[in-house]
Formats: sequence, structure tokens, C-alpha cells
Amino acid sequence: MTSHRKWAAAHGALQDLLQEEFPAEPPGPQVDRLQLLQDRAILYLKYLQIFRSLEEVYEQLVQPQRRRAVRVVLDGLTGRILELKSQMVELELSEFHYFDDLLLDLKMTPKDLEIPVPRYFLREKTQLQAKFANILETVRANQTVSPVQSMSLEKAVRLLQVSERVRQGRIRAQFMKELLQSERGFHSRTWKPTNLTPDQAAIQIQKVWRGHSQRNRTNTLRTQEMISLGMIPAGPPGPTSAQLQARRASLDRKLIQDQNEEEYQRAQLRVKQSILDVEGTDVRETLQEQIRQWFIECRDATGTFPDFPDSEDGGSAAIFCHKTPEQVSAELAVRREDGEKKKSRQRGGAEKRKRRKRRTEETEEDGGQSNPRSSFLPDIVKGHEIFTDVWRCRDDRGQQSLDLQLLREEKRQEVEQEVRVQVDELMRAELENLRMVVDRTQKKKKKKKKKKTGSRKKKKTKKKDLTSDRSLQSLCEELILQGYLVQPMNIKLSDYIGEYSYLASTLRQVNMEPMPSLSDIRQLVALYAVLPLGSQAVLEKFPMAKTLLLAGPSGVGKKTLVHAICSETGAHLFHLSPAHLNNRYPGRGGAAYLLHLVFKVAGELQPSVIWIEDAEKIFYKKTPKTDRESDPRRLKKDLLKSLKTLKLEDRVLVIGTTRRPFDAEIKPFCKVYKKIILIPRPDYASRLVLWRELLRAEGAEPGPALDLSSLAKITDGFTQGHIHQAARSVLRPHRLKKLHLQPLTAAEFIQSLSRMEPVYREEEEAFRVWFSRTPLSRRRAQAAKTNKEEGGRGGRKKTSKEDKNKKKKKKKR
Repeated sequence: MTSHRKWAAAHGALQDLLQEEFPAEPPGPQVDRLQLLQDRAILYLKYLQIFRSLEEVYEQLVQPQRRRAVRVVLDGLTGRILELKSQMVELELSEFHYFDDLLLDLKMTPKDLEIPVPRYFLREKTQLQAKFANILETVRANQTVSPVQSMSLEKAVRLLQVSERVRQGRIRAQFMKELLQSERGFHSRTWKPTNLTPDQAAIQIQKVWRGHSQRNRTNTLRTQEMISLGMIPAGPPGPTSAQLQARRASLDRKLIQDQNEEEYQRAQLRVKQSILDVEGTDVRETLQEQIRQWFIECRDATGTFPDFPDSEDGGSAAIFCHKTPEQVSAELAVRREDGEKKKSRQRGGAEKRKRRKRRTEETEEDGGQSNPRSSFLPDIVKGHEIFTDVWRCRDDRGQQSLDLQLLREEKRQEVEQEVRVQVDELMRAELENLRMVVDRTQKKKKKKKKKKTGSRKKKKTKKKDLTSDRSLQSLCEELILQGYLVQPMNIKLSDYIGEYSYLASTLRQVNMEPMPSLSDIRQLVALYAVLPLGSQAVLEKFPMAKTLLLAGPSGVGKKTLVHAICSETGAHLFHLSPAHLNNRYPGRGGAAYLLHLVFKVAGELQPSVIWIEDAEKIFYKKTPKTDRESDPRRLKKDLLKSLKTLKLEDRVLVIGTTRRPFDAEIKPFCKVYKKIILIPRPDYASRLVLWRELLRAEGAEPGPALDLSSLAKITDGFTQGHIHQAARSVLRPHRLKKLHLQPLTAAEFIQSLSRMEPVYREEEEAFRVWFSRTPLSRRRAQAAKTNKEEGGRGGRKKTSKEDKNKKKKKKKR
């Protein structure tokens, strides 16, 4: 299937989905909360499928205009997916949702739930990132090698003694090795050969060789049979010729895309200039004649010249909408009245909000849920209309580089808008001259309104810029040298290994809240961090949380997720650790200066991630003795002030990681971090996949002798970091060389695991209790308690309307 066919198939599915979103008869408020949640989940899964297919189409297309048409829909789908996710969170009061039944109905697999990270996030890096790389290179070049440290006489003598003893030990070991080899040679010289004829010796060698080859062949056939039955894991297949060819084609496609994009940018300027030179004069004269004719018609109809619309109202574009002069003048008068009534509307805005709040409360008390308006559906509809009107009937085999006819139409509209702005300025002056000459009216000077002394408004104090006299390059150099602006590791989000939980929905059916799986954590990080940071169009219309907290025991992969977010989006990483502040920026003033510096540079180098390690230390209930010297609590007030400087459209995300969140004050902690994700230890399925993938990453392929199931079972309570550390401690270079002679066994990892401290039940319970005190968990517990009370009473809760009716009846009696 070609990319154009995939594109058409995706829009066919999108058209069916838009018909569900905009039915012929608008549905009323739904009473059943579970049914509404299921409807949202179905839309979420379908949009996710379309998003995945269109992202693949976007990477395959090479024509720049087609790619822009697909990009409009992709941005809309990204925002719509995030909207549906937030609605499901509000309905279920949980960050985690389980769709086992829906997956069966829609014929989908758990892999279809994975959030695809668009590959164009990394390809659209800004020039500031290249500038950051240049700064880093210059800083590294300027760094001088530290001189040799001076050493006392005692240390120097001790170092010489150790070196001499090591030298003597090596000589002694070499002597013992040669002595053993000489003894073995003496015994070999005393060996007497057996009395075998050459034919008998040849037969003996043949027997040994045939037995050895047959055993190898039998083991190979047995291993193949076990792999085909699924009883042992198959080895990682090497890249086939088709895969290598696909990689080469992908690289060639990227080169063609870059070349076509450069040609498109040059053609835009060339076509726009040609249209402006050829048609600009005619467009200007035509607009002037139309506006003059409108002046005359309004003069004949109303007796006076009309008021020219302001540029905010659209200028002369608002005139030519197939309307009579009377209608246009009436609309302008209405707009003037609206401007005068704007203040009164602002005063009455608070009352209207209260009324809306009462209405929503009444609908919720009645059990009804109305469908909220979407900010991204118009973009999706617009992109769908562009495909149906422009690209559906065009062949994808021709004009792969540029469509000049379509480009001329787009640039002609831009030229007309630019010329219209210039014409509007001229015609406003001409209208004033006409009024002066024909109507003999002079332009009234607007009287300045006197400021009332009684209604003085408080002036907003602007925050002082502590580094106004410094350039961005100098600020970056300081942060790099101090170790706060660091280079993120090249880690993909898919490297965070975890398996889907197949028992979660079953546990919820019996009123048990399951622990989320690592696959659910990976999806949440993609939704709350990767997609908003990578898409500017989403942040302009949908307010996403600017703060995210990753809580969990040591070794569950919090640091890996932070680096994966930066790697997937190309974001800059600012690493703040409260333990390092005292030495570099001491005192309250130093902390305020550092936060101002970090947030200012992060705003300039968007997208950016500000990582606060050990985030609980800033909100300590009681500072321990070990941290009293650094005093991490001094960051608290300045952090709250710095977070208020972030705008909704800024691609800056503050991520906190914590191993002991229960040491912090819960209220201010949850007030700063709007989204909280609790990362648990891996379950059995995730541990099984972890062992297999980590062993392969270290260079050892699991064979039949290695019981991975038993390893996954005995490592219950251990984290990903423990498993990785155990694999690296066993698979040393000398052990890897002996794998073909001595296969790996599960017993080799026992000694390394026995020296590690697992996550005990007490620590897990402490995390669970703390998470139950977070705002979303408390809302969920309160809702469950309310539903339980209503179920115990045997009826539904009485609404406020019913209470009011009962009170009225009592008064009448």
C-alpha cells in the first residue's frame, strides 16, 4: 500500500469518527457515568489508531505541501487525544485506565495502546540547540587539565611500597606458572602410547567425532522444536536484507524530504514576489475602487459617510461580505455599542460564572453529564476538508517535489491580505478628506479622560531581572560550568521496558485498586511530558500541567524516564539537586539567583526540562541533621515564584523525582506538582521481559539451560536497577567468552542478588499510604464512599431540586 492509499484510508476512518462526534441530533446529558467513560475510551482508542497511521504517512511523504496537510491533522489529533485523556481522568478519578473489553471489541492488542512518539519532534530542532552545542564545545576546549596534586613524603613512600609488592607478586606468579608447566611436560614425556594400529586409531577418532557432531545436531533440533512450541524464548533475529534495504530507503527519503523542503522555501519567496510584481497593482486598484464605491453607496443610503472598520475588526475585509451599506453601518454601530458595554460585561462576568456553576451543579446532581466543547475538533475538520477538497483526487506519482498551482493560490491570498492592509491605511486618510470637503465636518479631538483619584488601581510590581546585563551565551556557559545544564543521555522511551497488566481490569471488578504496570507508566509519561513538549500547537490551545512528579523506590527508572523525555523531544536538561546548592550558590540570595537563572535560560532554550532531584527535600517536614548545612527548604518560596513566571504556551516542564515523598509536607508538595505518577516495582511479566532484554543487551543470549521464569519469580521485590546490576556483575568479559562452552544458569545470579536490598512491604505500604493522600486519590476515595452509602440506602441520592420542592410543600401546608 502506498503512502497516498494509507492517507486516504486514515481519512476514511476519520470521517466515520467525525460523524460520531457530530451526530445529526445532538445527544442530551448522559446519566450513566460508566457509559460516558466507555464512550470517551472508544473515541480515545480510535483517535490513537488514526494518529499512529497518519504519523507513519507523514514520515513516508516527501512532497512538502502534502506533509503540511497531514501535519495539520496530526496536531489536532494530538490535542484531541490529550483532551479525551483529561476527561477520562475526571470521570474515573484515576490516571490509569484499563480497556480489556474494548480491546476485544475493537480487535486491538495491548501494543495498540502505546503512544507513538512522532519522529518529527527530533527533526525540528531549533537553532538555539545548535548554539547550545557550540557553547558546550567551546567550554570543553577552554577547560584545562588540572595540575598534578602535591603528595606528602609518607604517601609517596606508601605508594612506592605498594607498587613494589605488586611487581614482586607478578614475578612470583609467573615463576609458579612456569614451574607447573614444566612438571606437566615431565609427566607427558613419561606417557606411553597404547598398542593400537593406525586403522584402529582412525576408527576411534571417527567414533568420537561422529558422536560429537550427532550430539550437536540433536541439541540444535531440540532447541528449534522448543522455540517453535514457545517453551523457550527465541534468539534475536539479525537484520534481514529487507530490513537493511528499508533502512537505506528511510535515509534516502529523509534526504529527499530535506531537499524538497529547501526548494519549497525558495519557491515561496519567488512565487510571492512574482505575484506581487504582476498582480499587486491590479489588486490595489481594484480594492480602492470597491472601497470608494462603498463610500458613495453609504452616502446615498444614509446621508453620511460611514465609519471605516478598524484593523482589529478585519478592516475592509469586513465590508465585502455580500451585505448592503445599511447592514454594514448597522453592524459597525452595534460594534461601537458592544465596545461601550464591555466594561459592564466584565462587571457582570462574575455573576454569569456563578450562574453557570449553579447550572453545572444542578446537571451533576440530576446525574447528567454534558459533552464539553473541544478546542481541536475544528482543526481536525479543517485538515479533513483540505484532504477531501485538494488531495484526494490527485495522483501521488506525479509532482513529488512541488505543486506550483496550489502554491500560487496560497500566496495570492497572502499578497491580497498584505495589499489590503496598505490600502486600508490610504482609504482611511481619504475618507477623512472626503468628510472635510463634502460634509464640512472636522475631526473631533478626543478628550482625555481624567483619572479618578478614588479608583486608583494597584500597580503591578514587575519582577526584576537579575541578569539583564548579561547575554544568553554567558548564562549558558555559567550553567554548563556549574553542572546545571547537562547533556541528556540518548535513551528512547521504548527502552523503558515493561509489560501490559492483564489482571488490572479483573481486580477493579472486585473493588481492588491494582498497582499500575510499567507499560502504563510509559504511556502516562508520553501523554503528560513528551507530546506537550514536542507540539507547540497543543500548548497554545490546551493548558497542560507544567509540573510532573515521579515518585517511587530507588531503581525503578525515574532518571531513565527524565533522560528519555529529553531524548525524544530534543529538550535541554537542567539538573537541580538541593544537595549541591550550598557549595555553589550559598544562602537565600544564591538560591533565588540560581532559580532565576535556570528558568530564564529554560524559557529561551525551549523545549526545556528542569529536573529537580530529591524533590521532597525542598518540602521537608523536619530537616534532618545531614541536610541542615545545605538547607534545601530555602528553595521553597523562590520555586513557587519561578513557577508563576511560566506561561501556558511555554514548552518548559518541571519534573521532580523523589524516593521518599512521605518525608515532605503533603499540601505544598501536591500544590507545586499538579501531576503525580507513582512508579511501582515491576511485576512478574515485566521482570521476565527485563531479564531477557537486559541479558541480550549485555551480550548473552538466554539459552535452554537458563530458567528465566524462575529468575523472574525469585526477584519479586527487586527493581529494574537491581536486575540490571546483577546482570552486569555476572556477565563480565571473561564470562562472556565462555558462553559457548559453559551456558548461563540461574544459579549464577543468586550470589549477586543476595547482596542487594529489595523493596520491602513496609516501604511499599508507605508509598501506597502517601499516594492515597494525594488530591486525585482523595477525590476517588470520597466518590467511592459516596457511591457505597447510596448503594447501602438502596436508592439514589436526592438532588437539590427535590429538596427544594419538599420545602415548598411544607411551607404550603
